Amino acid sequence: MVPALVFSQVRKKKDTMKTANIEEVVFQKQVTGKTNDLTTVKISAKDAQNVASISGGIEGIIKTLPSVNSNTELSSQYMVRGGNYDENLIYINDIEIYRPFLIRNSQQEGLSIINPDMVSTVNFSAGGFEPRYGDKMSSALNIYYREPEKFEVSGEGSLIGGRLTTGFAAGKDKEGNRKFTALFSGRYRNTNLVLNTLNEDTDFNPKYMDFQTYLNYHFSPKLTLSFIGFYSNNDYEMIPKAREVDFGSLQQPLKLNVAYGGQEDDKYKNMMGTASLNFKPSDKWRFTLDAFAYQNREREYYSIASAYVLQTYDPVTGDPVTSYDSGGQIEHARNDLFVKTYGAQFRTRFSPNVNTDIEVGFKYEKENLKDLTNEWRLVDSAGYSLPHEAFIDPRNAADLNLMYNIAGKNHIQPTRMSAYAQYSQKFFWGSNKVFVNAGARVAHWSFNNETIFSPRAQFAIKPDWDTDMLFRLSGGVYYQAPFYKEIKDLEGNFNSSIQSQRSIQAILANDYEFYMYDRPFKLTTELYYKKMNDLIPYYMDNVRIRYTGKNNASGYSYGIDTRLFGEFVPGVDSWLSASYARVYENIDGKGDIPRPTDQRFRFAMFYQDYMPRFPAMRVNLTLVYALGLPTGAPVFTDPYQYQKTLPSYKRVDLGLSYAFIDPKEKKNTYGFWENFDELTLGVQVFNAFNIRNTVSNQWITDANTNFMYPVPVRLTGRFFNVKLEFRIK
Repeated sequence: MVPALVFSQVRKKKDTMKTANIEEVVFQKQVTGKTNDLTTVKISAKDAQNVASISGGIEGIIKTLPSVNSNTELSSQYMVRGGNYDENLIYINDIEIYRPFLIRNSQQEGLSIINPDMVSTVNFSAGGFEPRYGDKMSSALNIYYREPEKFEVSGEGSLIGGRLTTGFAAGKDKEGNRKFTALFSGRYRNTNLVLNTLNEDTDFNPKYMDFQTYLNYHFSPKLTLSFIGFYSNNDYEMIPKAREVDFGSLQQPLKLNVAYGGQEDDKYKNMMGTASLNFKPSDKWRFTLDAFAYQNREREYYSIASAYVLQTYDPVTGDPVTSYDSGGQIEHARNDLFVKTYGAQFRTRFSPNVNTDIEVGFKYEKENLKDLTNEWRLVDSAGYSLPHEAFIDPRNAADLNLMYNIAGKNHIQPTRMSAYAQYSQKFFWGSNKVFVNAGARVAHWSFNNETIFSPRAQFAIKPDWDTDMLFRLSGGVYYQAPFYKEIKDLEGNFNSSIQSQRSIQAILANDYEFYMYDRPFKLTTELYYKKMNDLIPYYMDNVRIRYTGKNNASGYSYGIDTRLFGEFVPGVDSWLSASYARVYENIDGKGDIPRPTDQRFRFAMFYQDYMPRFPAMRVNLTLVYALGLPTGAPVFTDPYQYQKTLPSYKRVDLGLSYAFIDPKEKKNTYGFWENFDELTLGVQVFNAFNIRNTVSNQWITDANTNFMYPVPVRLTGRFFNVKLEFRIK
């Protein structure tokens, strides 16, 4: 839920008139790592573990928030308020995290870098966030990992993978605090069974694994050294054989039959290490020095040939009626990417009193990007290589042209530097409680020799009313600092003239807390507007975004988000979310058109329940309904000529579990079962109503008419997963 302002007053009687002097105003927030960001939504780590989601616990539950959109359950990526997948910041313990870059299809993603079993706190901001967060235009997700208090072992096993986590705390100082804590976790996932619910004849062999560790050594209550380590290895093998797709309309039912040859073999390896030294000499001062290194090695290799027939058919008999097109295509790629970044950041916070915070920080980062791209597509339709031009002399054959050819060899080693400063103040304005946070950040990147300046501010007021309300206003100038994907043009080369995209944001919000049926609820409503310029147009295909490499567009977005949060069932949190949002762009002054992320209307629900007579029996449900996104245009085509909208996205995931051993119930256990602190068996029903959603379109061209048919690429069907979770004392 959105954190509320909590004020306490210390009053002194100065005379018989009982004049009250306010000595302190305390702004409290239950988070690990102090923050004053009023745009933050706090999410329970336990709820994130319980949610039934293929893509992952943290991202799965974030997708139920009103400002967040996603049209694929296989991906942990998400879009926020009209932004795309690349516009979201992700932090673990205040260290920025990178995602793989070459992933094209959602089934290639595998595991999210965030391990829900290691999480203590989840903070998510959908915009208007404070200056200490980096330079992206949409959202900031900050995850804090936990320290174990004693020896623990927990695990999970299911039909699609498992995890094993262990931790311990050792040694004590004079005050009885643990000196050393360690947390280790390994995960493995294979989604082959889920992918087999796709309506296609394909051999999948996706294997994803990772290992993470979080270590802390407390030299004293004032000085702590910590380390976070991460390694992941995702292998994705696919051998397509055949595919049959029915689409079109009642008046013109169409069927596409495709036969394949070849295979795809992709590998994604990521490693990260961060050492942090935290020094707190007093309650007024806090110093943090982080040293970090990140390495990403990606390989995308595929050679797939296909032959297809596109025809109409009789919907009653299923017999073909008319053949519109026949042909084939060859898709080939040998893409390699090596990304290495390392650097350090220093942050300090000064709190001269309980009402004031001053924070500054500086970050230095060295980057090494090596990119080898060789990707092309050959399309044959009705005997012609596409695209083709009409020829006058029938004795001359048409040229053999590729649909596209992207080839590049790039190697850069730029330096990126940034700094920020922010000031936070809490005070009383008459009898009203007020909070102000203002500051700015500045950044410079040597690759394009650009310096950006980003002022940001937040204001909140809690009127002295009987009704519990909080009003918030936030905004500023937010940049999308370019990196690998933004600087790469459609020919495969890095553009050193590229500039940061810019968004000027304003967000007006209201939090209304009340009781209903003697249970607490909160209704949050947010209105926002973004004015954007220097945009880089892009094409979206499944989850891959291809930028044009030019700052030749402007745009704007606006919308309203609302979320009702509370205990619909006593003791457990649930919420309802609804939003209406639009986002437009203007490319080269041709006029406004919806961006590929134009969300429009969306409704989501996360609901938890249990049986009062059998509290060990629990259920959680996630429901999403969202109007379809614009498909965007095929790569290298004019987006103004292709504005077809995908069908609405509709999905329900259900989780049922029974806790044989629950630490809250204090059940008596004997013998072997005495070793367990928790033991739960659950059944998850993914896509409970077996709705075949569409993630994108595959465009088939008829050479005779030059008409392009949008063939839907559909997602997974219903799947039943069995999950066993345990925790040992």
